[in-house]
Amino acid sequence: MAKKVQRRSKSGNTKKEGRKNGRSSKASSSTLRFAHPFFTPIPPEHRAVHAAFGDRLTTHIKGTLHPIPRPTGNAVMTLADVIGKEGANEIAASGRLSFHTVGDTGKRMDSPQGDVAEAMAKDFDVAHPGSSPAFFFHLGDVVYGHHKDQSYRQEFYEPYIHYPGKIIAIPGNHDGEVFPSSDPQSLKAFQDNFCSRSQSVPAIAGSIFRQTMNQPGVYWLLDAPFVDVVGLYSNSAENPGYISGQIPGQLQSTWLVNTLKRIAKERAAGKRKALIIATHHPPFTSGGHSPSDDMLKEIDAACQSASVMPDFFLSGHAHNYQRYTRFVQRGNRTLEIPYLVVGTGGFADSNVPEATGSQTGDHVFVKSRKGFGYALITVDAQRINCQYTAVDGASRQRFDTVTVNLATSKVS
Repeated sequence: MAKKVQRRSKSGNTKKEGRKNGRSSKASSSTLRFAHPFFTPIPPEHRAVHAAFGDRLTTHIKGTLHPIPRPTGNAVMTLADVIGKEGANEIAASGRLSFHTVGDTGKRMDSPQGDVAEAMAKDFDVAHPGSSPAFFFHLGDVVYGHHKDQSYRQEFYEPYIHYPGKIIAIPGNHDGEVFPSSDPQSLKAFQDNFCSRSQSVPAIAGSIFRQTMNQPGVYWLLDAPFVDVVGLYSNSAENPGYISGQIPGQLQSTWLVNTLKRIAKERAAGKRKALIIATHHPPFTSGGHSPSDDMLKEIDAACQSASVMPDFFLSGHAHNYQRYTRFVQRGNRTLEIPYLVVGTGGFADSNVPEATGSQTGDHVFVKSRKGFGYALITVDAQRINCQYTAVDGASRQRFDTVTVNLATSKVS
């Protein structure tokens, strides 16, 4: 009986000619050496192991993404929708708006999340509400694990029991993940708590007075004094993130283009405000998770279509603090855009290399820190200022400050 002829592929796998169990020889040659690619700060689609992992990893992830719920109306909310007309007017009259931002919380009150929440609460001055933070912008992964609807009591309402500000949010991948036995519908718990029809105290909060938010959806535009904030949902994959993907009826990427064109039109008419874009998955990262290059390309394409770029970019996902400066050429100007990773809200801090000022492509790795903390963003007509505060138990310490001059698009 003749032996089957074998040949060795370039990858070292043995291929057998013919078919076996109805599968072609191409299928039988697909065995990989490792179960998952090693961590690298290079996105999967640009790695040297592209043939082995890049295509397969991203193709698999795209096949597991969940549909993004349609928002209400045009997915726009104003600051008055969040904190009321009186509060919004008071902030507008003060000449500046500030807000807290951080992601990746999902622990309990007696944890680093509780420490960060208590530290943020100290930034409020009850005697001067107009100069206090307007709200807390959560960058995703509000809760983790199974039974998300029940987790909101211990992982959200209790840790922020002393935090006086309203909390708005974009979902993270853990907010959107599905478990058939406990969380069969993606984003349901998140929507129940952040996308309610009205602001009201939910039953899960019990005696804690914190109302649900009435965001128009899981992605939105906040039209506020001095700043437009675009919050996007980068879906439920552990890594990387996508704002669209191969999903029928996907509208978020189209909405983003239309929203940015609206902002560009307002700027052309003389209404120049700062623009901040946020996703849970970071476009750039050097530790904890890999960057999301495809997502950045799609956001860049939307920005280019509208002829407007963000002045600042926020993200979480990697459980550490990282700051990058990206250099983008627009006509005869070079824009300097900070890209921040602020996944330090209390859930399992992760290692990150020391930032050495090295440049990769169009961006420089400026600052990094392992540990917990939060950012305070302040915007007025001339600038965006971000102060990052490191939190270690009851201790607070200023770690990083970055300012963008809106007239020159330069960072200091």
